[in-house]
Amino acid sequence: MENKMIIDVRERPESLWKWIMLSFQHVFAMFGATVLVPILTGLSVGVALVASGVGTLIYIACTKGKVPVYLGSSFAYIAAISVAGATNGFGSAYIGLMLVGVVYVIVSFIIRFTGSEWIKKLLPPVVIGPVIIIIGLSLAYVAVGSAGLDGQSGWQVPLVAFITFTTVVLVSLLGTGFFRIVPFIVAILVGYIAAIIFGLVNVVDVFANTSFIQGPGFEFIGTYPLDFSAVLMFLPIAFVTIAEHIGDHTVLGEVTNKDFIKDPGLDKTILGDGIATFVSGMIGGPANTTYGENTGVVAMTRVASVYVTGLAACIAILLGFLGYMQAFINSIPWAVIGGMTIILYGLIASNGVKVLVRAKVDLSNIRNLIIVATMLVIGLGGAAIPINEAVSLQGMSLAATAGIILNLVLPHQREED
Repeated sequence: MENKMIIDVRERPESLWKWIMLSFQHVFAMFGATVLVPILTGLSVGVALVASGVGTLIYIACTKGKVPVYLGSSFAYIAAISVAGATNGFGSAYIGLMLVGVVYVIVSFIIRFTGSEWIKKLLPPVVIGPVIIIIGLSLAYVAVGSAGLDGQSGWQVPLVAFITFTTVVLVSLLGTGFFRIVPFIVAILVGYIAAIIFGLVNVVDVFANTSFIQGPGFEFIGTYPLDFSAVLMFLPIAFVTIAEHIGDHTVLGEVTNKDFIKDPGLDKTILGDGIATFVSGMIGGPANTTYGENTGVVAMTRVASVYVTGLAACIAILLGFLGYMQAFINSIPWAVIGGMTIILYGLIASNGVKVLVRAKVDLSNIRNLIIVATMLVIGLGGAAIPINEAVSLQGMSLAATAGIILNLVLPHQREED
């Protein structure tokens, strides 16, 4: 039976109250993941929220209001942003993210004239799967250290991390309704209370010198040196997230009974995604990406109105200017973050395994096994190839490059009789 939408893409809710409530539902769906990325990387939470809203409005404009997509902070770039920020400063990360946006724009124009089959050939599941696994596991040591499991912390840190970890597990398994889709938000609140009890947070200091309305802390291009040293760390990830972009739009099309790959066209959806990421990097925010959480909201409510996602974007922008919210998020201790990321980074890696399983990649095939094994060792083993004194091809970027080359040059095995 056809899954007909209650409110279709170009339709507006019948009342302002209903419109606002439906939009808040999208805000709640995206909020946990969108703020988690800046929490983990050290970027501004307020900027991430503003970038999310502005990016969604840019996407709506580029697609002529034909796709009910919401853009939030991308998890794929967490490792690259963290490493670049720690090594060269966040300025190098912003430049990397802006150039990722440029890659998106270039790809969108190529697709306009050549179609999208070349992407599938360049990035089949046997390459995409290991890349996602590497993205998830490359910061595993950070999660372990933050959770106090490195043997260098007192008993309070691992205890708070354990409480946070347990909350995520219980809410994910036993939660119902709204709570089940926001296990990390619930875990942050429970872990934060535990951190207060065990002396890891001083509530008096949290909101000191904080205003109700407060600027998000934008980092505009031009206010920091133009550092291109991390570019090679970021660019390969663009092709991974483009592949995810195609998958997300295919799923959303199935939910709404439309073909967004054809109308408005993959070139326009990738263009919107790319410009959104460029603008986010330009103001000091993380990369934007299409959110499966919000696709889930569309599927559950059968409300696909782009007016609803557009208002949700406006609400996100307003939230980015609330000073007390920013102060609270910035005060979350690393013990809480560590408890969450033990699961979160593992979940990202598990999604890479899911890509291989869903595509039925045959790992008894020695060709596929060579590609996957080589990528995992290079990506997780600290391999690096210096390009010059400031730039090197390393980690996930080097692994992705190796995977693409191996997939293109290795001969396919003949089937045995």
